[in-house]
Amino acid sequence: MNASDGEIDFNNLSLGGIIDALLPFLFVLAGLAMLIFLVYGGFTLLTSGGDPKAVSGAKEKITFAVVGFIVVFISFWLVQIIGRMFGLQPIIDIFG
Repeated sequence: MNASDGEIDFNNLSLGGIIDALLPFLFVLAGLAMLIFLVYGGFTLLTSGGDPKAVSGAKEKITFAVVGFIVVFISFWLVQIIGRMFGLQPIIDIFG
């Protein structure tokens, strides 16, 4: 399984192997989702016309996008720290 080359070998259909191969792509997807939600929330804020309900909704979208990204970021580092603490080399090598 060599996800760093852009190729995913699904011959080994274990759940861990599939997650290992897809994890880098999922983090990229999370970053793109955050960008899209930030742009959407910003556009909604700009076009709200001062409507308090629309402004509140836009701020909520922006806040949720940032909080979601922080959760993804922290989960990545938590998994890396746990992998290093217990010497789990496959976890350490995911982004190595």
